[in-house]
Amino acid sequence: MRKITQVLNVPFDAVTMKEAVVMVKLLLETGGQHFICTPNPEIVMEAQKDKELMSVLREADMVVPDGIGVVWASKYSSIRLKERVAGYDLTQNLFAELAKTEKTFYFFGGAPGVATEAARRMQRKYPGLKIVGVHNGYFDAKEEKLIIRDIKKLSPSILLVGLGAPKQEKWIYDNMRLLGAKVSIGVGGSFDVMAGNVKRAPKPFQKFGLEWFYRLLTQPTRWRRMMRLPIFAFTVLKTRKRR
Repeated sequence: MRKITQVLNVPFDAVTMKEAVVMVKLLLETGGQHFICTPNPEIVMEAQKDKELMSVLREADMVVPDGIGVVWASKYSSIRLKERVAGYDLTQNLFAELAKTEKTFYFFGGAPGVATEAARRMQRKYPGLKIVGVHNGYFDAKEEKLIIRDIKKLSPSILLVGLGAPKQEKWIYDNMRLLGAKVSIGVGGSFDVMAGNVKRAPKPFQKFGLEWFYRLLTQPTRWRRMMRLPIFAFTVLKTRKRR
């Protein structure tokens, strides 16, 4: 049974990384199609004004905190989140767990060539990893139908969708029943990291939940997006005072 906490009305599963991997493996053995979301504080704030996104997050089969700010905010709830479960790290753990099994993956998203390079590198990193298909994230309505048909034909165990939030969450929700994948996960810009185009923050930044600060240092143009973080914290504290 899921143990859920709420952060600004967005439900999060109170799981560790190991528990999240186990949960995905259980979903793979369960009938039907399932989807997983990995919101950070920016997405939580976006959901406050985007009712469609909020609805999608509330219907997901698992929602994990891809941001230390969400873990911090949960301390004001009756159930606290155990740790950050970043989408990128979740996929890496799934690759390691499933590489020697018959489970398959499909990479969908990123600029032309990125998903292909990401797949090549991940198969080299995790011998035995089965990636049955890739497609970039640039498409029109006609191409979209072909992509859906391709995914359904290949019927991957896990579909990784990197279209950026909230587009990827809405796309998965709208098309999940047509895709044939057992589990679909929104992974944001993970393919760029897998392909070596973007570097993750050094381990000390990751350990202390300062990846956002590292991204700001290395990509100053992100400062407008980063302004959502203090707004998120202020909103959490303001909501707490109302209780």
